[in-house]
Amino acid sequence: MQLQKAKRTQARIRLCLQGPSGSGKTYSALLLAFGLCGDWAKIAVIDTEYGSASLYSHLGEYNVLSLHEPFSPEKYMEALQVCQSAGMEVVIIDGISFEWEFLLDYHGSLAGNSFTNWSKVTPRHNKFVQSILQSSCHVIATARTKQDYVLVDKNGRMVPEKVQLKTIQRDGIDYEFTLVFDLDMKNNAVASKDRTSLFQGKPEQKLSAETGKQILQWCLSAVPEPGMDDETIRQQIGQCASLEELTAIFHRISNEQKKTLLNAFQQQKQFIQQSTLLTNQLLNQTIN
Repeated sequence: MQLQKAKRTQARIRLCLQGPSGSGKTYSALLLAFGLCGDWAKIAVIDTEYGSASLYSHLGEYNVLSLHEPFSPEKYMEALQVCQSAGMEVVIIDGISFEWEFLLDYHGSLAGNSFTNWSKVTPRHNKFVQSILQSSCHVIATARTKQDYVLVDKNGRMVPEKVQLKTIQRDGIDYEFTLVFDLDMKNNAVASKDRTSLFQGKPEQKLSAETGKQILQWCLSAVPEPGMDDETIRQQIGQCASLEELTAIFHRISNEQKKTLLNAFQQQKQFIQQSTLLTNQLLNQTIN
């Protein structure tokens, strides 16, 4: 146990755009993504909005992965893994509201005590959140909002009163993101949470690729995270039992290490593929 000086290490951004339908979340996310990586081919959109992500294909040749019901947390996690394995720099999850609505429906379908049934829901949601936080990519999530109401006493009568817009996600989801922008119907954005201090207290603005570049500079301005030596990485490669594990290591290391250890990656990939093939053959023989 040792005290250390606080220092911010380089990290990928975790950003959320929230607003009502029609507030420009998808379009703004794409512009931010381009500012973050400067290459449309390195941007992937996980589209839950039935093809709406492709409406902006005139911007550039980005990638789209369409999700369909049921929108389980596990399906989102699998989609994020596919994007990471494909070498994407920025992943836009458009959007995350369906994940929470799926879990609410699932909770409602469970028999027994409603309170204790949350123990079957919360771990699934937490794994979904962790997959975002641990991703090797910049992640931009979008979330829908709705008008929220509270009952207030007026002259002895309880009447509904409008309060601020409520995000359609689990309460506190904004704590998981480094930066949260609230968008209105004129596509103006205001930072409601900002750990970067780039936009906090600033007037509303239109999000653009330039905004993405500002965020990227903040990410790069930190102290680089200490890297592992080649021999340690080589050992980790040899311990990989799946292509997913192997890909995760590949995207975590520097470009120089990728070149140095390319042989080790290729050999382990071949070993995993041969092992999988052999296992499948044995299973087929057992079944037959």
